[in-house]
Amino acid sequence: MSAATTTTASPVTNQAAPNSRWLPAFLVLAVIWGSSFLFIKVGIEELHPLQLTLFRVAVGAATLTAILLVTRDRLPRDLRLWAHLFVVAGIGVALPFTLFGYGELHVDSTLAGLWNATTPLVVLPMAVLVFRTERLTLNRVIGLALGFGGILVLLGIWQGVEGSQLIGQLLCFAASACYGVSIPYQKRFLTGGAQSGVSLAVAQLLLATVQLAVITPLVAGVPPVPWELSGRVVASVAALGALGSGIAFILMLRTIRLAGASSASLVTYLIPLVATVVGVVVLGEKLSWNQPVGGLIVLVGVAVSQGLLSKHRRDVSPSPDVEPRIVASEAGACQDCSDDRVPAQRKESDE
Repeated sequence: MSAATTTTASPVTNQAAPNSRWLPAFLVLAVIWGSSFLFIKVGIEELHPLQLTLFRVAVGAATLTAILLVTRDRLPRDLRLWAHLFVVAGIGVALPFTLFGYGELHVDSTLAGLWNATTPLVVLPMAVLVFRTERLTLNRVIGLALGFGGILVLLGIWQGVEGSQLIGQLLCFAASACYGVSIPYQKRFLTGGAQSGVSLAVAQLLLATVQLAVITPLVAGVPPVPWELSGRVVASVAALGALGSGIAFILMLRTIRLAGASSASLVTYLIPLVATVVGVVVLGEKLSWNQPVGGLIVLVGVAVSQGLLSKHRRDVSPSPDVEPRIVASEAGACQDCSDDRVPAQRKESDE
């Protein structure tokens, strides 16, 4: 079955696959996306943040284009859809990727990984107040309050944070806020069509590559050729593009198909942990006590706002015939783990 096949007539099963079928790929996914901040830190040693983003997006576009060709899928043909994709490519790909690069000029990769966890806290108010794709509930209000309290702890606001450290943290938060705008924007304008998730992702990466190819030489100068860079920087760029924006995307699709959307979205909670471990172990970065504590409070707030701590939570029943629609964020948080092409046939179950 090609990736573009629609499923309006396909039966939906209520049985998730055994853990042994999806858990290994799920853990690999967490490692890939959690390591993204390490690769960014290494990449900006020799590349301007804009140049790094251009390279990684171009490599990611090439990787997913190859997958698109192998699966005999095709790019969208609707011009209006391309216009929306152009917006998402800017605010959901080019800008946040670059902001994380600028942010890591001032803060450690571990802290950037923790800030990425704040994305859902921006998504919810934007979805409720601006795009009107979600409703505000008591759990969500409590979760938001907890989450933003965690942000204050993460900042160490009582210490009077200032200077480059504050600038770096604000840049990382701004990157997460970009995802907070692009995610509900995608749900509002990009869902419900017949295009596959891979097709939309390829289109976004291609458009982001064009945007960055125009802007980068004007701001950062002409990017260096690969053989002028060290092997570790080239490897970091390749990992960010081919793995983070390519292979990991396919692993996420597979996890959602086998385990369901809610189970797959739990990768969001492993990413900061992986980012912290690899930053400390590989780069020798150090943490203040308030950073992991603040990150943990943020994650608890996110869990409360998403109803993950409730006795009954809803999930989309997995089906091998349903291709969920997602787009990878900086660290791969699941931005839209539902299949919006088949709302009439989708079933929900309480867990």
